[in-house]
Amino acid sequence: MGLSIDNSSSHESHHHTHKVFVLCNYLLLGAASSCIFLTLSLRLIPSLCGFFLILLHIITIGGAISGCAAANAARGATKWYGAHMVATVLTAIFQGSVSVLIFTRPADFLGNLKSYVREEDGVVILKLAGGLCILIFFLEWVVLTLAFFLKYYAYVERDGANSHATRSAKVQNDEDLKYLPYPFQV
Repeated sequence: MGLSIDNSSSHESHHHTHKVFVLCNYLLLGAASSCIFLTLSLRLIPSLCGFFLILLHIITIGGAISGCAAANAARGATKWYGAHMVATVLTAIFQGSVSVLIFTRPADFLGNLKSYVREEDGVVILKLAGGLCILIFFLEWVVLTLAFFLKYYAYVERDGANSHATRSAKVQNDEDLKYLPYPFQV
Protein backbone atom coordinates (compact mmCIF):
# COMPACT_ATOMS: atom_id res chain seq x y z
CA MET A 1 0.00 0.00 0.00
CA GLY A 2 1.54 3.27 -1.04
CA LEU A 3 0.68 6.79 -1.92
CA SER A 4 -0.12 7.66 -5.49
CA ILE A 5 0.46 11.17 -6.76
CA ASP A 6 -1.73 12.42 -9.59
CA ASN A 7 0.58 14.00 -12.15
CA SER A 8 -2.10 14.68 -14.76
CA SER A 9 -2.35 18.41 -13.95
CA SER A 10 1.44 18.67 -13.82
CA HIS A 11 1.73 16.92 -17.18
CA GLU A 12 -0.93 19.20 -18.66
CA SER A 13 0.93 22.27 -17.39
CA HIS A 14 4.14 20.88 -18.87
CA HIS A 15 2.38 20.38 -22.21
CA HIS A 16 1.05 23.98 -22.27
CA THR A 17 4.47 25.35 -21.32
CA HIS A 18 6.00 23.35 -24.16
CA LYS A 19 3.47 24.73 -26.67
CA VAL A 20 4.05 28.34 -25.56
CA PHE A 21 7.82 27.78 -25.72
CA VAL A 22 7.65 26.53 -29.31
CA LEU A 23 5.25 29.33 -30.30
CA CYS A 24 7.62 31.96 -28.86
CA ASN A 25 10.52 30.44 -30.79
CA TYR A 26 8.50 30.59 -34.01
CA LEU A 27 7.67 34.24 -33.28
CA LEU A 28 11.40 34.87 -32.79
CA LEU A 29 12.12 33.25 -36.15
CA GLY A 30 9.59 35.49 -37.87
CA ALA A 31 10.66 38.70 -36.14
CA ALA A 32 14.37 38.11 -36.76
CA SER A 33 13.88 37.26 -40.43
CA SER A 34 11.71 40.38 -40.80
CA CYS A 35 14.51 42.47 -39.27
CA ILE A 36 16.95 40.99 -41.79
CA PHE A 37 14.69 42.00 -44.67
CA LEU A 38 14.18 45.48 -43.22
CA THR A 39 17.94 45.92 -42.86
CA LEU A 40 18.50 44.71 -46.41
CA SER A 41 15.83 47.14 -47.67
CA LEU A 42 17.99 50.01 -46.42
CA ARG A 43 20.88 48.91 -48.62
CA LEU A 44 21.14 45.84 -50.80
CA ILE A 45 24.78 45.16 -49.94
CA PRO A 46 25.15 45.94 -46.22
CA SER A 47 27.98 47.93 -44.69
CA LEU A 48 30.04 46.52 -41.82
CA CYS A 49 27.49 47.81 -39.29
CA GLY A 50 24.65 46.35 -41.36
CA PHE A 51 26.51 43.05 -41.65
CA PHE A 52 26.81 42.82 -37.86
CA LEU A 53 23.13 43.69 -37.47
CA ILE A 54 22.20 40.92 -39.92
CA LEU A 55 24.60 38.56 -38.13
CA LEU A 56 22.83 39.34 -34.84
CA HIS A 57 19.51 38.36 -36.39
CA ILE A 58 21.03 35.20 -37.88
CA ILE A 59 22.27 34.23 -34.40
CA THR A 60 18.77 34.95 -33.09
CA ILE A 61 17.35 32.61 -35.72
CA GLY A 62 19.94 29.98 -34.79
CA GLY A 63 18.98 30.29 -31.12
CA ALA A 64 15.29 29.90 -31.95
CA ILE A 65 16.01 26.83 -34.09
CA SER A 66 18.10 25.28 -31.33
CA GLY A 67 15.23 26.05 -28.93
CA CYS A 68 12.79 24.18 -31.13
CA ALA A 69 15.28 21.31 -31.42
CA ALA A 70 15.77 21.28 -27.64
CA ALA A 71 12.03 21.21 -27.08
CA ASN A 72 11.56 18.31 -29.48
CA ALA A 73 14.67 16.35 -28.51
CA ALA A 74 14.68 13.49 -26.06
CA ARG A 75 14.87 14.30 -22.38
CA GLY A 76 18.35 15.01 -21.16
CA ALA A 77 19.56 16.54 -24.44
CA THR A 78 21.75 19.06 -22.67
CA LYS A 79 23.77 19.97 -25.76
CA TRP A 80 20.82 21.71 -27.42
CA TYR A 81 19.66 23.19 -24.13
CA GLY A 82 23.05 24.75 -23.44
CA ALA A 83 23.42 26.11 -26.97
CA HIS A 84 19.94 27.55 -26.81
CA MET A 85 20.52 29.26 -23.46
CA VAL A 86 23.83 30.82 -24.54
CA ALA A 87 22.47 32.06 -27.87
CA THR A 88 19.33 33.40 -26.20
CA VAL A 89 21.15 35.36 -23.50
CA LEU A 90 23.63 36.89 -25.93
CA THR A 91 21.05 37.86 -28.50
CA ALA A 92 18.74 39.29 -25.85
CA ILE A 93 21.50 41.58 -24.59
CA PHE A 94 22.50 42.71 -28.07
CA GLN A 95 18.91 43.09 -29.32
CA GLY A 96 18.18 45.39 -26.38
CA SER A 97 21.29 47.43 -27.11
CA VAL A 98 20.47 47.74 -30.81
CA SER A 99 16.90 48.84 -30.08
CA VAL A 100 18.18 51.55 -27.72
CA LEU A 101 20.62 52.78 -30.39
CA ILE A 102 17.93 52.78 -33.06
CA PHE A 103 15.46 54.80 -31.00
CA THR A 104 17.92 57.24 -29.44
CA ARG A 105 20.11 57.97 -32.49
CA PRO A 106 18.30 56.85 -35.66
CA ALA A 107 20.08 59.30 -38.01
CA ASP A 108 23.56 58.27 -36.80
CA PHE A 109 22.64 54.60 -36.97
CA LEU A 110 21.29 55.09 -40.50
CA GLY A 111 24.53 56.86 -41.45
CA ASN A 112 26.55 53.87 -40.22
CA LEU A 113 24.44 51.59 -42.41
CA LYS A 114 25.35 53.81 -45.42
CA SER A 115 21.84 53.57 -46.78
CA TYR A 116 20.81 54.65 -50.27
CA VAL A 117 17.27 55.34 -49.07
CA ARG A 118 16.13 58.89 -48.29
CA GLU A 119 16.76 59.75 -44.64
CA GLU A 120 13.07 60.19 -43.74
CA ASP A 121 12.14 56.83 -45.26
CA GLY A 122 15.23 55.19 -43.79
CA VAL A 123 14.36 56.39 -40.29
CA VAL A 124 10.86 54.93 -40.62
CA ILE A 125 12.24 51.58 -41.81
CA LEU A 126 14.85 51.67 -39.04
CA LYS A 127 12.21 52.37 -36.38
CA LEU A 128 10.18 49.41 -37.66
CA ALA A 129 13.28 47.27 -37.24
CA GLY A 130 13.82 48.81 -33.78
CA GLY A 131 10.27 47.89 -32.77
CA LEU A 132 10.93 44.32 -33.87
CA CYS A 133 14.19 44.37 -31.88
CA ILE A 134 12.22 45.34 -28.76
CA LEU A 135 9.75 42.52 -29.46
CA ILE A 136 12.66 40.10 -29.90
CA PHE A 137 14.24 41.33 -26.65
CA PHE A 138 11.11 40.56 -24.63
CA LEU A 139 10.46 37.27 -26.43
CA GLU A 140 14.03 36.17 -25.68
CA TRP A 141 13.45 36.61 -21.93
CA VAL A 142 10.11 34.78 -22.13
CA VAL A 143 11.84 31.94 -23.98
CA LEU A 144 14.61 31.82 -21.36
CA THR A 145 12.05 31.56 -18.57
CA LEU A 146 10.06 28.87 -20.36
CA ALA A 147 13.23 26.91 -21.18
CA PHE A 148 14.14 26.93 -17.50
CA PHE A 149 10.70 25.60 -16.55
CA LEU A 150 10.84 22.90 -19.22
CA LYS A 151 14.25 21.77 -17.99
CA TYR A 152 12.93 21.81 -14.42
CA TYR A 153 9.90 19.69 -15.40
CA ALA A 154 12.17 17.20 -17.18
CA TYR A 155 14.42 17.01 -14.13
CA VAL A 156 11.50 16.48 -11.73
CA GLU A 157 9.96 13.80 -13.94
CA ARG A 158 13.30 12.00 -14.29
CA ASP A 159 13.98 12.30 -10.55
CA GLY A 160 10.47 11.08 -9.75
CA ALA A 161 10.92 8.05 -12.01
CA ASN A 162 14.29 7.24 -10.41
CA SER A 163 12.95 7.53 -6.85
CA HIS A 164 9.99 5.27 -7.76
CA ALA A 165 12.36 2.65 -9.21
CA THR A 166 14.61 2.89 -6.14
CA ARG A 167 11.65 2.55 -3.82
CA SER A 168 10.38 -0.50 -5.75
CA ALA A 169 13.80 -2.13 -5.57
CA LYS A 170 13.97 -1.48 -1.80
CA VAL A 171 10.55 -3.07 -1.25
CA GLN A 172 11.61 -6.08 -3.32
CA ASN A 173 14.82 -6.44 -1.26
CA ASP A 174 12.86 -6.20 2.02
CA GLU A 175 10.55 -8.98 0.88
CA ASP A 176 13.57 -11.15 -0.03
CA LEU A 177 15.05 -10.58 3.43
CA LYS A 178 12.12 -12.11 5.29
CA TYR A 179 12.98 -15.54 3.83
CA LEU A 180 16.54 -15.45 5.21
CA PRO A 181 17.51 -17.39 8.35
CA TYR A 182 16.87 -15.85 11.79
CA PRO A 183 20.00 -13.63 12.35
CA PHE A 184 19.46 -11.83 9.03
CA GLN A 185 15.77 -11.10 9.37
CA VAL A 186 14.68 -7.52 9.60
